[in-house]
Amino acid sequence: MRTYLDHNATTPLRPQARKAMLAALDAGGNASSIYSEGRAARATVENARKTIASQLGVIAPMVIFTGVGTEANNYAIKGAPVERIVVSATEHSCVLEAARATGKPVETVPVNKDGVIDLSALEKTLAKGEGKALVCLMLANNETGTIQPVREAAVIAHDHDALIHCDAVQALGKIPVNFGLLGVDMMTLSAHKVGGPQGTGALILRDGLVLEKLIHGGGQELGRRGGTE
Repeated sequence: MRTYLDHNATTPLRPQARKAMLAALDAGGNASSIYSEGRAARATVENARKTIASQLGVIAPMVIFTGVGTEANNYAIKGAPVERIVVSATEHSCVLEAARATGKPVETVPVNKDGVIDLSALEKTLAKGEGKALVCLMLANNETGTIQPVREAAVIAHDHDALIHCDAVQALGKIPVNFGLLGVDMMTLSAHKVGGPQGTGALILRDGLVLEKLIHGGGQELGRRGGTE
């Protein structure tokens, strides 16, 4: 009998999540429909949104559901109203590739021997560049487990009128994660790292921050992501 231990790669589906998924699948309904099945589906979606929001210290409209964490990272990076992007040298590959795919200047900030970002170098990078910047800094590294000083980086970013996005996928469920305390503008999550299903993610957006849409459609997810909920 094998024992599965690699919960950094993915976690087994929790019984509570399985039960909730089966109930939702059996109920059916389109959350955009106005009849009873649609209203029930809408209630399920919005209750999930409120639950996640309460755990992260935010209000429900700040939670945008996505297909996966990678999509949420792409949405944050490609949709941010900035002219340049600043990343740590050890960001997840989907963050690095999404940044390069924007066609905007991408600047890399080094890390020390423990994999922690050099905050002094971050400040210098932001100070010397031109145009509004987006800083991308993960909370916990998916390969080394290094926990980054995101709150301190957020202060530096905002001092230079920059936005900051935090990929918290690997940290959720392992260390406390509170959007407000981190002081970031955007944060990415993924359900399969905490006992939820694969193929489900979320992007937490600072209230009032507007991104260019990544997926256009019928106005779902508070008008920010098209696609039947």
